Amino acid sequence: MQLENKSVLITGADSGIGKAIAILFAKEGADIAIIYHSDEEGATKVMEEIISFGRKSIILKGDVNDSEFCKKSVEKTVSEFGTLDILINNAGTQFPSKNIEDLEEKNIRETFNSNIIGMILLTKAAFPYLKEGSSVINTTSATAYQGHEELLDYSATKGAIVSFTRSLALQAKPKGIRVNAVAPGPVATPLTEETFGEEEEDSSKPPFERNANSEEIAHSYLFLASKQAVQITGQVLHPNGGIIVNG
Repeated sequence: MQLENKSVLITGADSGIGKAIAILFAKEGADIAIIYHSDEEGATKVMEEIISFGRKSIILKGDVNDSEFCKKSVEKTVSEFGTLDILINNAGTQFPSKNIEDLEEKNIRETFNSNIIGMILLTKAAFPYLKEGSSVINTTSATAYQGHEELLDYSATKGAIVSFTRSLALQAKPKGIRVNAVAPGPVATPLTEETFGEEEEDSSKPPFERNANSEEIAHSYLFLASKQAVQITGQVLHPNGGIIVNG
């Protein structure tokens, strides 16, 4: 029970990596507040599974690009659980385009709003409640280091998340708050299936011969949230199946 009696607020936990993190953290003893954008059915199922482990859980529908929603979500979490110990900024979106000339402005702005601006707004709202020993964990991507020919704006936001993580870690260090990130490589999630038609691969294959699944990635977040990572801040973990990223 590495997270016994810890309170966690996580975005995008209605499916994919966020769902896997929420369930793993609940198994480790944490109470979980889930922010979701539109999939109420998915968020409700995750909440019910968390409660089945004997933990508390709430779901909060809204847009992290709305600063007032961010503030109310944090206040609701603290009101329900009595504290906020761990913030996980995981929500994101992507709109692939093979040619920069075909990038739609509305999609570019939505990608930045969802992936980095909303992350900063929610972290700002949460920060007054975090204390020594608290942790912030952000989801970036291998694309921040490698780039991606069809995800120009998405890759740019993921690079911004790396810089935001490192900078906030410096600012938070005197307060004893750790700030880190996880940069998954290829992962079979509902978002990648919707975007590229990539279905979950046969998990019986050796790990390095297939894309990761969400449950495998979730353990990197657990490590960063636990006492085992007490000396780690401003860093990025790379559960990417062996991609060399250098940085």
